[in-house]
Amino acid sequence: MSITAAIIGRPNVGKSTLFNRLAGRKIAIVHDMPGVTRDRKEADITFRDLSLKITDTAGYELSHEDNLEKRMWLQTERGIKEADVCIFMIDARDGVHPYDEHLANLVRKLHKPVILLANKCEGKAQEDGIYEAYKLGLGQPIPFSAEHGLGLEDLYEALKEYDKPDPEDENQAPDEEKIRNENPELSDEELTARLDEEYKKRPIQLAIVGRPNVGKSTLVNALLNDERMLTGPEAGVTRDAITVAWEWKGRKINLVDTAGLRRQSRVENSLEKMAAASTKHAAFMAQVVILVLDADAVLDKQDLTIARKVLDEGRALVIAVNKWDIANRQEALDKLNYKLQTSLSQAEGIPTVTISALKKEGLDKLMSAVFKVYDRWNLRVPTAPLNTWFQDMMEMNPPPLGKNKRRIKLRYITQAKTRPPSFYIFSSNPEGLPEAYLRYLTNNLRETFDMRGIPIRITVRKTGNPYANKKK
Repeated sequence: MSITAAIIGRPNVGKSTLFNRLAGRKIAIVHDMPGVTRDRKEADITFRDLSLKITDTAGYELSHEDNLEKRMWLQTERGIKEADVCIFMIDARDGVHPYDEHLANLVRKLHKPVILLANKCEGKAQEDGIYEAYKLGLGQPIPFSAEHGLGLEDLYEALKEYDKPDPEDENQAPDEEKIRNENPELSDEELTARLDEEYKKRPIQLAIVGRPNVGKSTLVNALLNDERMLTGPEAGVTRDAITVAWEWKGRKINLVDTAGLRRQSRVENSLEKMAAASTKHAAFMAQVVILVLDADAVLDKQDLTIARKVLDEGRALVIAVNKWDIANRQEALDKLNYKLQTSLSQAEGIPTVTISALKKEGLDKLMSAVFKVYDRWNLRVPTAPLNTWFQDMMEMNPPPLGKNKRRIKLRYITQAKTRPPSFYIFSSNPEGLPEAYLRYLTNNLRETFDMRGIPIRITVRKTGNPYANKKK
């Protein structure tokens, strides 16, 4: 059974704390500063026997001007309209504020059912605030403490009334080891085909990262063809990683918008540190990462730092050069190509696409690049051609001499796993093989099997002595 619930209320009443409490982990940023949450953040969770899609929303602040607060309310309003039920939170210690009453009037006009939580009820001192909540006209308030988990049983009973059928879970990744164990007769080629079929049924985890104000949220909105993310001229509008389920030409995608990453030395407060940590977690948990660059400042020091960390984590990377409609194009291309050759050589052939998120130009090319690099990231090379290539490489350029002046023997190679492609080379003397020879093999492997633009991992392992355990 599945319920969509939007958590609403004025700033700093504990909405994100409740969101994290229900999710069972710290997904949303929580801070003492009011107004931390700006965009809608969603999560699919299990609460006892209930399947919930919960939405954390921005704190309601009345504004008649076309400013950030007004745009935040429009996002919250959409969250309310899409929900089956609203969880309306007030701060019982502060009592009912005019903002609470104004928001209650707006919710009634949207004709959505409401569960009223009087939060921060850790002691008897909040009883007056609980009774005062009745005047909102939203029904009986539930005494609650999101911080301490008090009142969860009452919230569960209230939510249970809005149960509805649950869609089939499609997010679980296929288990390569399980498929092989259940079908031991499968060849490498058949296993690869089976995994390809399974992966195409599963959503791709796609994160959008980059420096502040390069157009990440605008790109997400352009891809969705919807003003889903909060945007504006202010730098740093996005503070938290926001995931949206989406489809592109029949392929399921979990699209993640993230906060801008500045140089660590320029991060000034704890809130920005938390936003940066949220972005890094989203990027490192993704399968493909789109690094968005400003065409007027491509691959500066911070961009390179982000790109290297993404590759070091084994993620597939696509570079999107944004604001191409107003760029000095030749200068930007020359600078980009130079930086890629000199500073990101560990994943030669990273796909780069020029786009204009504002004008929705280049989006087809961008998503085509995403799917191509995702397929390479999932590539499994059959054992026979892999070892034929390996023998050819050693004939062309034999391994160097080891410390004992004898040539290092490399016996065979096997692919250990995909995502990213990882290989084991077995040798009698793995410690003596220099990094330069591994780079030679990696570069040729990338070129021969079309694994350009993705990280490749090669580990040299020691072969066992076949006579070691035999009796004399």
